[in-house]
Amino acid sequence: MRRILAALPVFLFCLPAHAENVSAEIGQKGLAQVEARLTALPSRTEAETFTLGGVQFLRAIEISFQDRWSAGLTDRSAILPLLRMPLPPNPAPHPFDPASVAGIFIHTGDKLTESKATLATLPETADFGVEIALADLWFDVNANGTRDAGENIADIIGAAALGGVAEPSTDGTIPPLTLPTVRFDIADASWLAAYADMLNGFCDMVRAYDPTEPLTRIITTRDKMLALGPAYPDVIFGSISNDPRDLDSFDLIAVVLATLNQQPDKARMASARDHLLATVAENRVFWDRVAKETDDAQEWLPNEHQHSAIGIDLPPGTQAAWLAVLADMEDVLNGKKLVPFWRVGPPAGINMAKVFVDPAPIDVAGWIQGWAALPYLEKGTLIDTASTDAFDQLVNGQSMLFSLYLN
Repeated sequence: MRRILAALPVFLFCLPAHAENVSAEIGQKGLAQVEARLTALPSRTEAETFTLGGVQFLRAIEISFQDRWSAGLTDRSAILPLLRMPLPPNPAPHPFDPASVAGIFIHTGDKLTESKATLATLPETADFGVEIALADLWFDVNANGTRDAGENIADIIGAAALGGVAEPSTDGTIPPLTLPTVRFDIADASWLAAYADMLNGFCDMVRAYDPTEPLTRIITTRDKMLALGPAYPDVIFGSISNDPRDLDSFDLIAVVLATLNQQPDKARMASARDHLLATVAENRVFWDRVAKETDDAQEWLPNEHQHSAIGIDLPPGTQAAWLAVLADMEDVLNGKKLVPFWRVGPPAGINMAKVFVDPAPIDVAGWIQGWAALPYLEKGTLIDTASTDAFDQLVNGQSMLFSLYLN
């Protein structure tokens, strides 16, 4: 009997959770524990496979938050995506390591790769529905395993962006917000895979132009100058700090310029392009799948006959307009269409495929004058703004918001 009781926790851990219970499981235990349980299953249903891929995607975001929190990069760090969302401050961060910035994108990219690989195992004929209450989602920012204040998804992303609805107030106080429940299916798997590729493409670009050495050099120089005499107040941020996390505006500009002006990792840039092309391909799969849906059940991203669970319904013609934008993006990445260059008129333009396949240091002065751009300049068909203008008109000037939603 004692042996049975001792083995019971392990047995319960390995039992598959029903799809309708996984949302609450995330809310109670967190993403890391749910990922560990799903990964350990000897076999998975289609719903469990999708859930694992989705949890791995959210874990990638959570890992970026944990890396930022550990390094103390929770404020004034909005130079790059994945560094922009506000996080609760860390009162006692580790001593700053310049390699921690690249580490954010390394760890996040690796987990996004896992997510995409998991989602890729789902068959085209997969038929499942996974319901997730958005209020159950949270990110363990400080990695202590506890759901603390400021870690709910609504705290970080914003309740309004998630379709939060205020309950009627009868006493004049600010009413609480209720977040919707979303039902995810096989179409959403391709949407999620596309988003994983898009973010991973950006992670690869940061990894290609690794900022570690420029950060180290500029922080070291800054410290030596401060040892010689006090620094003048920052013309943009105002105050001055001795903390290397609080570089002033000139230091930040220097980091960006020095990072770009170094030889990038050629394989990483090629991988970034592959991820961006895969984003387009996965989007096409998504739109093909969602167009065939006839139900209307708590949709994440609906077709023209469905309704969004978070309240962002798409205007008629969205699919065609967005696919036209993506087709132009694909043509640019493949070098079939050129990007205009400000000093040379048509038919000359920049071949972005060459920028990714044969990358070079980005000397800003050289790109302004033209000598650094010259290896990528050629004659051809220039990209125009017809597709993006049509899309922007369709969504009433909210193309940025819808681009983030559609990816």
